[in-house]
Amino acid sequence: MTKQNTKPNILVVNDDGITATGIKNLMEVMQELGNVVVVAPDSPQSGMGHAITIGKPIRFDKVDLYPGVEMYKCSGTPVDCVKIAVNKIFKGKKPDLCVSGINHGLNNSINVIYSGTMSAAVEGAIEKIPSVGFSLDDFAQDADFTHCKKYIKTICEQVLEHGLPEATLLNVNFPKGNNIKGIKICRQANAKWAEEFEERTDPYKRPYYWLTGVFQNFDKGEDTDVWALEHNYVSVVPVQFDLTAHHAIPILNGWTFNEEKSVGADKKNINAPDGLNLG
Repeated sequence: MTKQNTKPNILVVNDDGITATGIKNLMEVMQELGNVVVVAPDSPQSGMGHAITIGKPIRFDKVDLYPGVEMYKCSGTPVDCVKIAVNKIFKGKKPDLCVSGINHGLNNSINVIYSGTMSAAVEGAIEKIPSVGFSLDDFAQDADFTHCKKYIKTICEQVLEHGLPEATLLNVNFPKGNNIKGIKICRQANAKWAEEFEERTDPYKRPYYWLTGVFQNFDKGEDTDVWALEHNYVSVVPVQFDLTAHHAIPILNGWTFNEEKSVGADKKNINAPDGLNLG
């Protein structure tokens, strides 16, 4: 990958696979802003979170799905796609922007933890690349992403112009339909899935389980991503990958740890017989 004229280099990734409708639409918007390189899984990888491939080879091959677009399909996870792109395609010279999506289905509230789309964007941020994940409230394979495009363009233009705070990326979600009222900068809602495992039976009468659930929102604030989407706004949540609960550090510093007792217990085990499991 070599930079052409002064246009920014843009990496496009996703978790729905290289043939997904969402990544095609995202790629089309990015072509208006810069030089595009697409690296995406060769098959759907939804719900992979920040998984990486260890213990088996990763393969990536150039493909010609759309004329004039540099595209690669990768056998690994969405995070693998970013790692491969940075190390082998851009050869360590970081792209100016990393965008992930457009995901088929929302990645608001707790979904950001499980999302392969967002984890790819997080990996971009870890690599110090300004990064954005995009998702639409529509799981259909033929979902209409047209109404998302102008918002994607203006958000990415702002990121390219201003950059992002260190160790921060953006999680952007779109409501379904053409009635969008605008953009809201939000916080992540306190919401989760009440999960159930539905028991079913295969043709051999053996039980198997299918994950189902109901989305529960415990947060009544009007500054959350859930509220924004329910009221037909595009939600933009700044996300960080530092998982430290900074507010808990003073609390833990107030605890009393009986360190002498712990040291004494360790000394008693020094001469334990070989092979004894002390754990």
